[in-house]
Amino acid sequence: MDLEKKVHHYWQKNGFPGKNQAVLVAVSGGRDSMALATLLHQSGSRIALAHCNFQLRGSESDLDQQLIEDWAQARNIRLHTIAFDTRKAMEEQHTGVQETARTLRYDWFHTLIREFGYAAVATAHHAQDNAETLLINFCKGTGMAGLHGIPPKNGAVIRPLLFATREEINTFVTEKQIPYREDASNASVQYLRNAVRHQVLPVLESVFPHIVSRLNENITRFTQAEDIYRQAIAVKAKKLVEQRGADFYIPVLKLSKETALETVCFELLAPFGFSPAQVPEILKLLHSESGHYISSATHRLIRNRMFLVITAHRTEDTDLILIDQFPASLSTSEATFSFRTAAFRNRTPDNAADEASLDLDKIRLPLVLRRWRTGDYFYPLGMGMKKKKLGRFLIDQKVPLHQKERLWVLESDRKIIWIAGMRIDERFKLTEATKNVLQIKMTNA
Repeated sequence: MDLEKKVHHYWQKNGFPGKNQAVLVAVSGGRDSMALATLLHQSGSRIALAHCNFQLRGSESDLDQQLIEDWAQARNIRLHTIAFDTRKAMEEQHTGVQETARTLRYDWFHTLIREFGYAAVATAHHAQDNAETLLINFCKGTGMAGLHGIPPKNGAVIRPLLFATREEINTFVTEKQIPYREDASNASVQYLRNAVRHQVLPVLESVFPHIVSRLNENITRFTQAEDIYRQAIAVKAKKLVEQRGADFYIPVLKLSKETALETVCFELLAPFGFSPAQVPEILKLLHSESGHYISSATHRLIRNRMFLVITAHRTEDTDLILIDQFPASLSTSEATFSFRTAAFRNRTPDNAADEASLDLDKIRLPLVLRRWRTGDYFYPLGMGMKKKKLGRFLIDQKVPLHQKERLWVLESDRKIIWIAGMRIDERFKLTEATKNVLQIKMTNA
């Protein structure tokens, strides 16, 4: 079967857009993308081209663009072009060349899709790219998610040549005399993918002559295995992870009983930005005291009593916040809290509802600011040392339901020290023996 027929079969198999739908083709001017553009044009598909000039190779970049412009004009095909100041973007984003270029081009592709109504953007990834991706992901330790390689379809991005070998594409380009330009940077092994392509795969091919085909066959098997794996993880997540407001709670005892503990921990926490390298730290939290935590770029995982609690870094987006130093200031969706310390001056503390003065030496960090919950209790100031359920206290104070739902409590070492905006705990009040004071002020949003 020739390449044109294989592309048609693969297109139908993966449910890519119909011929009456326009597809944007990403073209760099290289062999693979020019082959893809030619194949789709010859098949009668409605296509437009998109070319990014990253301005990294001087006149070479301009010659790439000129080739594509001439090719598109000769066939009356619409061409979109854009020039990026890639080096400036790298400085602003603090990212490398490859990552910056990828972000720039895909953001632009999706802009074109929205603006012109294209059904998808087609890229020229092929079987060797897929094999390289599998090897890179496997060596990086991305877990099961990295073993499926490059998907044929990912949102609006389609890869019609993903099945094709480099040899098939080279033969097609030669037979059809398709013009293209070589990018000299593709030979540089300073980039990870190029190092795998030029240094790793040739060694593997010398031992396993059909390594690219075998790796692609394994990708198919891994993809099917991942479907089963994901179903099993979803069952475990439903059993182990409970959403409470904006946060997620995982019971330590239940989690500890999992047989594949490291894998389960990684999969439960990966959606919140935690990496495989953090799994040992996650396991340590199972045996830590309350208040210990680790962080990802977006979330914290906090040991709080018998739970691991996943909270967002943005305090406005969470229902449980750690305060591990003074002074401190933080904002929730309802109020701003400020914390500062001072020497005790033996005066009557402020009694305003939105302020609290507490004996600092009786307080243990970290403090936990959280939503109140059923079962909470404290020793209300003014009632001696009489213990009271917080729920009953709120009823006695005639607090309306909508205010109860927004109520915060502050605790230290698992003891509630302040019902925010209402009452402090008797055990933490200022006395004649007090030397240092924690002053808290709450300002409603």
